[in-house]
Amino acid sequence: MVAGMFISVPITSFRAPRAREYLETLPVPPPSTVYGMLCALVGETDSTRHIGAELAIGVLVPGERSRVLRLTWQTKKQDEPRGTGPNKGPDFQEILTGLQIAVHVRRGVDAAEPPLADRVSHALDGPGTVSRFGGLSLGESTSLVDEVRGLRDGDRTGRSFWLLKSPSGPHTLPLWADHISGAGTRWGQFEEVAMFSPLAPPEAAWARVEPPR
Repeated sequence: MVAGMFISVPITSFRAPRAREYLETLPVPPPSTVYGMLCALVGETDSTRHIGAELAIGVLVPGERSRVLRLTWQTKKQDEPRGTGPNKGPDFQEILTGLQIAVHVRRGVDAAEPPLADRVSHALDGPGTVSRFGGLSLGESTSLVDEVRGLRDGDRTGRSFWLLKSPSGPHTLPLWADHISGAGTRWGQFEEVAMFSPLAPPEAAWARVEPPR
């Protein structure tokens, strides 16, 4: 089974991997971020359960980029708690507003039963059958998803594009994110290619959820 869905997020940000004081955003959500959202959608708390699933990500409406000033956590003094005293401060952050994406999921080598693709399809068909908790976010916990539904061919706009695997692509994105030390993060190279239909991702758009290193 292949599950395809439309996802809209009013305000979000996908921090560029090498961003420091100035928090740049990527124009697209990384596969690891989308995978985390899908696990939350189906109520899965074990992030390793569906390793091997494959995702295809397309941008239907690119988010408008803007900049805000926000209070962020820093690490200036190791012996002080995070988010207090010198370990907090104002920083500029880029955000995206009005982002709409297409996401397809297929089994790949996902060994779980049922696989993630089936669970996503069932969640779209019968959301009341899913046991989950908390808000559904794409990005930070405050980046709440506005709408999740099945894809329609009319969802495509003139600026839409697929995210394709490419060794020379300009986007270095995590396939698996290690949020503790970063050592286990798995990376992939991607490029943007114009979309003709959100219902039929090209083969190069499929990215596998890789296990941590």
